[in-house]
Amino acid sequence: MEVLRLDGSSLTVAALSQAAKKGLTVELAPAGLEAMAQSHALVGQVIRDRVPVYGVTTGLGARATEVLSADALAEFSVQTLRGRAHAVGPEEDPEIIRAGLIVRLNTMLKGHSAARPEVAQHIAACLNAGLTPVAGQTGSIGAADLVLNATAGLSLIGEGRMRDAKGRIGSSADLMAAHGIEPLKLAPRDGLALANHSGATGGMAALAVSAAACAFEAAQTAAALSMEGFRANCGPLQPHVLMVKPYPGQLQAAEGLRRRLAGSKLLEPGQARRLQDPLSFRNIAQIHGTAGMALVRAVECVELEINSSSDNPAAFAASSEITSCGAYFTAEITSAAETLSRALVPLAMAQLARISKLLNPDFSGLQNFLAMPDSASNGFAPVMKPAEALVAELTHAAQPVPVWPSVNANGVEDCLTGSPAAVKALARIAGHLQRLTAIELLVACQAVELRTQAGGLGGFLAQACADIREISPALKEDRPLGEDIERLAAAVTDSQFAAPSRQADGIR
Repeated sequence: MEVLRLDGSSLTVAALSQAAKKGLTVELAPAGLEAMAQSHALVGQVIRDRVPVYGVTTGLGARATEVLSADALAEFSVQTLRGRAHAVGPEEDPEIIRAGLIVRLNTMLKGHSAARPEVAQHIAACLNAGLTPVAGQTGSIGAADLVLNATAGLSLIGEGRMRDAKGRIGSSADLMAAHGIEPLKLAPRDGLALANHSGATGGMAALAVSAAACAFEAAQTAAALSMEGFRANCGPLQPHVLMVKPYPGQLQAAEGLRRRLAGSKLLEPGQARRLQDPLSFRNIAQIHGTAGMALVRAVECVELEINSSSDNPAAFAASSEITSCGAYFTAEITSAAETLSRALVPLAMAQLARISKLLNPDFSGLQNFLAMPDSASNGFAPVMKPAEALVAELTHAAQPVPVWPSVNANGVEDCLTGSPAAVKALARIAGHLQRLTAIELLVACQAVELRTQAGGLGGFLAQACADIREISPALKEDRPLGEDIERLAAAVTDSQFAAPSRQADGIR
């Protein structure tokens, strides 16, 4: 059985995505559990000394100045969850909930949450039993995911709902009991540690960035295959040509394209049909390079997020202090997600342009719409409509999230980041891009075959064409292609068209 080992510092976007999707077993580093125990000891100390500590001995939000009585402390952790479990909207995807809980486990192991080790062990036990809290999609504005997390947290104490490994939804208390798991009993600080952090956004962002990385890798492959179908000029991809303006992203994107084209006759002198190709072919390195750099930045940002504490207050066992901070504020996530979303728009536009050029005999020199000779088919002409629709929705989703002064907590919580909205938009964009890339793969493969150049492909693209044809046979007569496109998009999601020979271009 595959296992994800969490230590608070080495979780990657790729590993988190796989664990959330496949339901991998999670293991917690003993050193991290010990760090949790040491920080939780501070909670008892501040309670005994009646030291004002936000959310531990005082109220929350606008009531942060109110000191709680000893009687109130006993129930405060449970009330923290009950009073904030207000997530609304359609049920969130279970893999997104799992991703958020895995992030929370990992960040708890940093030792700054002051929650008991038993809290982390309980979350891990539920995940390993295939139990996922049920929560709505909406409730966070990106200044901690309080409402989303509290809704999930309520399930962990037996007062909410869960979904089991077979997809059945029921009372969390009943489902936990069926797996021999007792509902979590909360101590002071535990309730706030379950609710007041940015784990939901971090997990959601990791899945969205991972999906964007899969789409980007396949888009590189589709672009290389389109170059083969078009018989494009490879001169703009040569290292010495790119060095006249050596942006790192352009160099990396071109390297990825050359690796995909390795062994192709197209790289030999005199193979190109034109002195200068349309910009959607000539400037692939520049367009993809910009997206690739945005992807690298997004991965780095999210991996820092999921390996850092987002707690407020933050506990420091070494100095025996618990202090308020701003670690829950996810402005960096919003910036990285929106930058990547915007960078994928020109990439999608170039894909649309390349598809149209391959379908146009004035540019491609092939049959109109890539219809087979002597066929009554209209080829791929009607497919341009879903392609353009995907680009329209993708472009619309890439608009920035509006940010305004928040009116929460009587004006105490007066700023927000909008990260969940930005991350959800990136996830939609990645899905649209996967389908658009599937269309380009279909069209480019047919162009290669019509040009009878399949024998001149290098090994990687020859295999890519074979994989495409396993999913979708050549278009000889008109037939519905929607299901073929969806199956190809699923293969894109599974990294079937990722870079050869080494790690993928945009994600580790």
